[in-house]
Amino acid sequence: MSLPRSYTVADFDFELPPELIAQHPAAERSGSRLLDGRTAEPVDRVFRDLPSLLNPGDLLVFNDTQVIKARLYGHKASGGAVEALVERVLPGTHEVWAHVRASKSPKPGSTVRFAEAFDAEVLGRCGPDNGMFHLRFSADPFQLLEAHGHVPLPPYIEHEDSADDVRRYQTVFARNPGAVAAPTAALHFDEGVLAALAARGVQTASVTLHVGAGTFQPVRVESIADHKMHSEWFEVPAATVEAIAATRAAGGRVISVGTTSLRALESAARGGTLQAGASETEIFITPGFQFRVVDGLLTNFHLPKSTLMMLVSALAGYDTVRRLYRHAIAERYRFFSYGDAMLLSRRSD
Repeated sequence: MSLPRSYTVADFDFELPPELIAQHPAAERSGSRLLDGRTAEPVDRVFRDLPSLLNPGDLLVFNDTQVIKARLYGHKASGGAVEALVERVLPGTHEVWAHVRASKSPKPGSTVRFAEAFDAEVLGRCGPDNGMFHLRFSADPFQLLEAHGHVPLPPYIEHEDSADDVRRYQTVFARNPGAVAAPTAALHFDEGVLAALAARGVQTASVTLHVGAGTFQPVRVESIADHKMHSEWFEVPAATVEAIAATRAAGGRVISVGTTSLRALESAARGGTLQAGASETEIFITPGFQFRVVDGLLTNFHLPKSTLMMLVSALAGYDTVRRLYRHAIAERYRFFSYGDAMLLSRRSD
């Protein structure tokens, strides 16, 4: 018996022409391209073809998180510029955890003025490795962010956020505010595709996972076994657990819309069976992972050397994913958050 392969970060690297990094979404959500990677030879399609690729009785599981306008610009009392990215709003309080950039870090007890509109008191450092700042806003954080914040576009999108980003860096079914990055595979769905799925008999369910800025963090160790994942809050409703059980009983497939939905589902099943409820997850899915819930995945194309490249390789197979990425680059697919999508099946071995 051969031993499992030990992967390094370099195994998940690839060369991507910069011009393939999508800076803006497709003109229509469902007009983006879709690479069907479930067969021996990949098939180039359009996203609105998706309903025809699924079977009646299949179940799509969406992440219904809502992206908040998490980026704020302000200044310290000294006048020094401050940029903050709110990572988490603490329930039932006016307090947040935020990533803060400034020439000199603000001190506990000091005040930051944001958007010339409201003040935030610095309570101290917080989060993993004390890498974030604990702030107390002067009013409800969600209301202040909606009124004065900016869309937290990913670092590889080079333009300032606009009214179009407010609309398009958000899914059509977002309803639970808290994410600082979009569940991007779901950005392709519009009312027409959702209606076509329903007409075909494809079922839908939802989970909530508030995507954090850590999704863009590079892996800084050579051996992926040494990497520690960031933590994200998620919830799997009882109705979704019941829908998955019913799908399984009827012989249907459970297809995760995006890696965030997949992480929520597989996290909730770490004990062996899928459990409803809310929790924090630091799950790190790499080749060799035993999937308990998800049969397929709809996903965008991911950053080189990222944990999400490792996740899709675990699901569909390392060699399969490498082949599909080579095809996508050769055929000039658009990459990352505003890019095109790919449909994968879980490898059977």
